[in-house]
Amino acid sequence: MYTSITVTGRPGRFDAPTNRALTLTRGDNAMDHLSGTDASFLHLETPETPMHVGSLMLFELPEGYTGDYYEDVKALIGKRMHLCGLFNRKLAQMPFELAEPVWIEDDDVDLDYHVRSLTLRRPGTMAQLEVLVARLHSSLLDRSRPLWEVYVIDGLEDGRVAYYTKAHHAGVDGKAGVEMAKVFYDTSPEVREVPPPRRARAGNAYQLGVAELLQAAVSNSAKQYIKLGKLVPSAVKALGAAGKIVATRKKIEGERGLNIGMAPKTIFNVAITNQRSFSTLSLPLADIKALGKRVGGTVNTVVMAMCSSALRRFLLDRDLLPAKGLVAMVPVSLRSADDTSGNNQVSAIRVDLATDLADPVARFRAIHASSEAAKAVVVELKPVLGVDVPITGAPWLMTGLASLYGRSGLASRLPAAANVTISNVPGIPVSLFMSGARMTNYYPVSIPYHGTALNMTMQSYAGQLEFGITACRRALSQAESYELIANLRAALREIQGFESVGETAAATPAVAAPAAEPPAAPAATKKKPPARRPRSVPATAPPRKAARAGRSAKSARA
Repeated sequence: MYTSITVTGRPGRFDAPTNRALTLTRGDNAMDHLSGTDASFLHLETPETPMHVGSLMLFELPEGYTGDYYEDVKALIGKRMHLCGLFNRKLAQMPFELAEPVWIEDDDVDLDYHVRSLTLRRPGTMAQLEVLVARLHSSLLDRSRPLWEVYVIDGLEDGRVAYYTKAHHAGVDGKAGVEMAKVFYDTSPEVREVPPPRRARAGNAYQLGVAELLQAAVSNSAKQYIKLGKLVPSAVKALGAAGKIVATRKKIEGERGLNIGMAPKTIFNVAITNQRSFSTLSLPLADIKALGKRVGGTVNTVVMAMCSSALRRFLLDRDLLPAKGLVAMVPVSLRSADDTSGNNQVSAIRVDLATDLADPVARFRAIHASSEAAKAVVVELKPVLGVDVPITGAPWLMTGLASLYGRSGLASRLPAAANVTISNVPGIPVSLFMSGARMTNYYPVSIPYHGTALNMTMQSYAGQLEFGITACRRALSQAESYELIANLRAALREIQGFESVGETAAATPAVAAPAAEPPAAPAATKKKPPARRPRSVPATAPPRKAARAGRSAKSARA
């Protein structure tokens, strides 16, 4: 499942497939209340903005396979779905929508409805599959049923089988999706056996009345307010520590401010429709790791810099690049390493994409500095981020505001907090199998929203970094989505042309030396003359001059 939620590029730990049930929440009560974060994905959903996350996986069938893969997958899901709460629970709304809904058991899940089969028309190209997935991703999930659907898609020209899944973000975040993978996938072609579901007791059937639901809502709200009261000392301490970091960063960084204002308006800051475009890209993860280490960044920095350069080129080619640098909204995980629950534990940071800088080296450094500074603040605020604040009437209030925001055109008129959502999910480092077939690719399919019509999500899988670009088709057509993929490839080649960190330090030792020290030894200068350094900047301008110009120019037209 998508939509990754972390700012690190390290693959997630995948100990082993599990036969243990995964829970949706941590509550011990019979009724599982949605947290404020989980429920917000329901309330913010409109016909134009489906709030489910998805994955597109490609499977290589075993040699000589003659069975019906769709039936095999459906049978496997039927045997294991009791281990994943999301697959056998549905929503129960509170009376008059005065409080958040609850999850209740659904003892009559229709597998023929949830597990579907499709066939691509000939020739069955990857482009045809991406267009199909974009269309499947545009439709809402039925809230009267468990909030998930899967599609087994055959007809690909290379003989592989595609497997597209979508599940509502109210029930799962990116890292919880990795935990779900341990239930439905195996680490070898052999299909493991799991314990059968326990027999349901007749007396446990849910027939919830109005009084019972209202009592549960009041009780849950009271518990949340008690938790809030206990968190006050921690909140004060966390806010103080975060404030010190923000104050300190102004003194340390002199070249470019780290405090980001509002984002400039772009063609992506508009109200969207429910139609989607979708495209994919796979890159070797080891190469990205080595590149980040060589040029003085992380996997996350390389990914963010690639997205920045790709967007810059895309907008510049259309003469639509704003003078101010673009801003990315980056989801971050608040989940502890040993937490396997299925609920959402996420927050978000804003990162300066520095698209106003023409020099790609200066842009890379600015992105790295902004990302690291934002993560430092999140670390301090983690005790208070994601805390539930119960609000009476939140469901109908938030739903009404979400509809108003999209249909009134306010998304196009109000100042933008960000221009694009960029997410990087630590995925699974080993190859997975389903019903004996090996998974070759694991692409994320994510959520654009009013005001941020473009979502660029990455997920690591079995030594690859898988990109999924999901957008409103009106803001980014399918053809333009492929153009953005080509720009990402070009951006990677640009970063690969950067000097290594050690080479840069050796070429300019006098910059870091105290004023009283003599200039660097001639031997060091001879080893790497500054005038011949292989910088990835236009050949028409000297590298240092280009960097200064990029920092001072109000417009980024190179």
